[in-house]
Amino acid sequence: MRKITKITVQKKNKERFNIFLDDEYAFAVYESTLLKYQFVKGKELDELDIEEILYSDQINRAYLSAVHYLSFRMRTEKEIEQYLKEKEIEPYIIKEIIIKLKDQSYLNDKEFAIAYVRTQVQTTLKGREVIQQELLEKGIDRNTIEDALLEYKEDIELEHAIKLVHKYHPKYKKDAFKIMKQKVEQSLKRKGYPFPVIKEAMIEADLEEDSSEEWDAVVKQAEKYHRKYSSLKGYEYTSKMKGALYRKGFSMDMIDKWLEENDTL
Repeated sequence: MRKITKITVQKKNKERFNIFLDDEYAFAVYESTLLKYQFVKGKELDELDIEEILYSDQINRAYLSAVHYLSFRMRTEKEIEQYLKEKEIEPYIIKEIIIKLKDQSYLNDKEFAIAYVRTQVQTTLKGREVIQQELLEKGIDRNTIEDALLEYKEDIELEHAIKLVHKYHPKYKKDAFKIMKQKVEQSLKRKGYPFPVIKEAMIEADLEEDSSEEWDAVVKQAEKYHRKYSSLKGYEYTSKMKGALYRKGFSMDMIDKWLEENDTL
């Protein structure tokens, strides 16, 4: 048996207490552990007592860390598990903490997923595929995600997609109309919108081809390729120019028009 000979509060953490056994520092515990086991000077402890006390204090430490982490925002079970791992908490203790937090309704992946989808819909223009991937990375299972995504109504998703079409359209207006549309569609795909929604959004956005902008784009690209192929003559020059501009999405009519207007270059 070993006897508690001194109890002191830690200077940097007033909730932790240093326990001295037989005039030597033995371990530190939280105040709640101190009260739970009624630590007083002169109390005797055997090795089993100490083992139980330290285990209880580890649980307490992990629990307080998890609750502090949860105080900033909702978390998933996976996020809590990763956080406690970083705190070097033992896996078997992490499991106990997660069970305790779920029992106390501090952890609920279903509620988290629903709240997450609602927040993303209200504050961002992300498509459902991006939101789905983000939830998967947070450890939410697919069935729960599928149910949560019902919060993302189809008409709202289409409305968001149309907004993005109008946002990205000016960014690519220097490209050929065909290429501009492809780039806008690719941007929406990266934002997580499925192709049927993208297709409908492009129709609803009703983008109109501006012949003057298209011609300006032809001129800009043609001048660039002319500098590249200026050393060529005749058919070889014309063939290279037509191929390069066609691949950029311009119509043959516009390409021929530029070549006719610049046949003296």
